[in-house]
Amino acid sequence: MKVLVPVKRVVDYNVKVRVKADGTGVDIANVKMSMNPFDEIAVEEAVRLKEAGIATEVVVVSAGVAACQETLRTALALGADRAVLIDSGDTDLQPLAVAKLIKAVADKEQPQLVVFGKQAIDDDSNQTGQMFAALQGWPQATFASKVVVADGKATVTREVDGGLETLELALPAVVTTDLRLNEPRYATLPNIMKAKKKPLETLKPADLGVDVTPRLKTLKVSEPPKRQAGVMVPDVATLVNKLKNEAKVI
Repeated sequence: MKVLVPVKRVVDYNVKVRVKADGTGVDIANVKMSMNPFDEIAVEEAVRLKEAGIATEVVVVSAGVAACQETLRTALALGADRAVLIDSGDTDLQPLAVAKLIKAVADKEQPQLVVFGKQAIDDDSNQTGQMFAALQGWPQATFASKVVVADGKATVTREVDGGLETLELALPAVVTTDLRLNEPRYATLPNIMKAKKKPLETLKPADLGVDVTPRLKTLKVSEPPKRQAGVMVPDVATLVNKLKNEAKVI
């Protein structure tokens, strides 16, 4: 069974992002970039399926600038077998375009399972996995906290507002991962060295016959308003008075 895992290069989650002065976007110049944390979980799950003898090959794919090769090499160091880079240059890739690109790769690779991170921490769209499933006409299970693959089916436990929901999907299928699915491993130095020799194929969107022209226009990006400093009050009566007359929450 082949597993396909899309991964995204994003600003590292430890970095405090800054908005550009002109409000056109986030400043990523000289900023540390890394693999989207939810995609790390997806890679880890795919590698675990391979280690369990269920999957035979794990292929990772990323779309974006040439520097996404670094992200793909990280995934290869974590245990993936092959990588595919879709070099789109400086084009602003939006969820539908990414879903179409991954569909084109999936049509070529013919995986039985595609595992996405549920969302990227830069745009928080939470759309690509669902759009890909719709384009392929495959069953999907989102926000997975447990995945069991056996007998041509995937049994997925997913987190919902009311608790947990268990779904059974016929393969091929799409799964998007939640935080509690697993804890990704660290890449060891020997595996990092081995990853440099693993195959990495580079394609262009035109090679896949996909139009990645943006359909949405970002009008403005701004930082959230700064929170006001807290106030110390001498007694409960003053606290109640402030909540009632100033905050107007009671």
